[in-house]
Amino acid sequence: MKATLAKKQRHESILLSLKKLGYLSRSQIQRLHRLKSDRNANRVLAGMSEYLSSARLGEKVYYLNAAGREQVGCDHPLKRSGQIEHCVMRNDVYIARGCPTTWQAEVKLMVPGEVSVIADALYSMGGVYHIVEIDNTQKMAANRAKMGRYRTLIALGVFEKPPKFIWLTTTEYRRRQLAKLCENLNAYIYTVSDIK
Repeated sequence: MKATLAKKQRHESILLSLKKLGYLSRSQIQRLHRLKSDRNANRVLAGMSEYLSSARLGEKVYYLNAAGREQVGCDHPLKRSGQIEHCVMRNDVYIARGCPTTWQAEVKLMVPGEVSVIADALYSMGGVYHIVEIDNTQKMAANRAKMGRYRTLIALGVFEKPPKFIWLTTTEYRRRQLAKLCENLNAYIYTVSDIK
């Protein structure tokens, strides 16, 4: 009886993580829910197959199917798309930063009539906003334009304290390009290999 209750709670906890974060790789679920070995994680996730859909991206990436969404009251259906890798990278930052409780994905920051920008993720810590940006397949010109909009928001006094920018990118070359875009800002730029 106790084991069944614990199993049910673990399943619900995993489903709630997927509701909050969208797409999670097997290893991310393993870390978030302390599933120890790969074999154990695969066994647990196989036991939840009625609630999950998956795609392969190096390793399996899971997301809620219709039954899973119904189980946890999620009204936002996800499908296999080009956004999976972007979302998994964003969730790597979420885990690496200690799973901030104020974490929100895809947040629109704006001053009406002046400027608007959608942050890949945003959270606050110690009264400072942390803006998360994922540089996966985006052109550097788009990153430059986005940083220009952030600089405009800062100049307009949107933030009480200067925000911190956290970038996750794929290569050292791109890291150096992003560092130039973030000159004179409080920015941390990581590659995927830094946070795995």
